[in-house]
Formats: sequence, C-alpha cells, structure tokens
Amino acid sequence: MPIVYRTTASATGGRAGQAKSADGVLDVTLTVPKELGGDGARGTNPEQLFAAGYSACFLGALKFVAGKEKVKLPEDTKVTGTVGIGPREDGTGFGIDAALEISAPGVDRAVVEDLVQKAHIVCPYSHATKGNIDVKLTVA
Repeated sequence: MPIVYRTTASATGGRAGQAKSADGVLDVTLTVPKELGGDGARGTNPEQLFAAGYSACFLGALKFVAGKEKVKLPEDTKVTGTVGIGPREDGTGFGIDAALEISAPGVDRAVVEDLVQKAHIVCPYSHATKGNIDVKLTVA
C-alpha cells in the first residue's frame, strides 16, 4: 500500500497527561473521566479523540462515495461518533465499541443508507476496526 500521508503524535502521562502532534497543531491535555476513576478535570481522553477522528474520517469517506455516485450532500451533513469503553468479558483488559449517526438533511433516506454502507467499506477507520469492535451505523 503506497502511503501518501503520515503523521506522528506522542503522549506522556498516559490517560492523565498530554498528547501532541509532531507539528504542534494538536496539543491536548488528557484526563481520566470520572466513570473510569478520574477526578473529572477538564481535558480530553482517547475515546473522545477516537470518536472525533472516526466521525471526520467517515464523513470524508461518505463525501468521496457521494461524489462517485453523483449525489450532492448538503453542507450540514454530519457524522456523530460515540465511543464506549469497558472491561472485556474475558477479564483480561478493556474493549471499546463505536456508533456513528449520519445525518444528511434533504437527501432521500434510502440513498443515504446506501452511501453509508459504501462509505463503511471505503473509510480507513471502518477498515481498521472491521472484525475487532462492534460498529453501529444509524441514519438519522
């Protein structure tokens, strides 16, 4: 696979620390959510970052597929990602699940549903998670 873009980011302090991209554009404070034993301090966490990244990537894939199908998506098309974390049933660690809610106002629901299924094949995040985590897709 020819790589056309590569980036680097580093984290220090684990879930309660800092994450930065090599170019300095991403620079976030990481905190542990109360639900995972944290103090609820202001900051982000890996699940929020994954939800944001997956949402943006899936929307890009949706636009790509829509373009190939000659379907005009409205400017306010939106993908909302939800990521959950919890202990795995085997007791050996943690796992995540993901849900994407897709909204394309004014576009026929059947058309959007078809595009969503095709985008799920195109999206690199969907490809990376395939067979690893449960991803629920919903058209709003």
